[in-house]
Amino acid sequence: MNTMAYNGYHARIEFDADDEVFFGKIAGISDVIGFHGDSVAELKKAFHEAVDDYLDTCKKIGKEPQRPYSGKMIFRVAPEVHRRAALAAELSGKSLNQWAEEVLEEAADHFAEARLSA
Repeated sequence: MNTMAYNGYHARIEFDADDEVFFGKIAGISDVIGFHGDSVAELKKAFHEAVDDYLDTCKKIGKEPQRPYSGKMIFRVAPEVHRRAALAAELSGKSLNQWAEEVLEEAADHFAEARLSA
């Protein structure tokens, strides 16, 4: 998977072999913002323009632009996983939130490194 980042927004990039075009969509927000280009340079320019356009449009219509990720995560896990995570956090001298953030960050970094080396 290829990604791009600009002004706090990220996009997943794909290639359509039939149309021979790169395309992307901004990730992490419910507003749908897509862009495309025939080359990497065109794609990058289109991505930047799409983000800038989105922010300008939101400002013009008085809408707060969506920002990807607030920092709050709410999810359910099996009770046994919850127990083991809480115990690991306590034994580490950390709150469950601190411990979980560190574990998730490490896992996300590992995933990103694995994707880059692939």
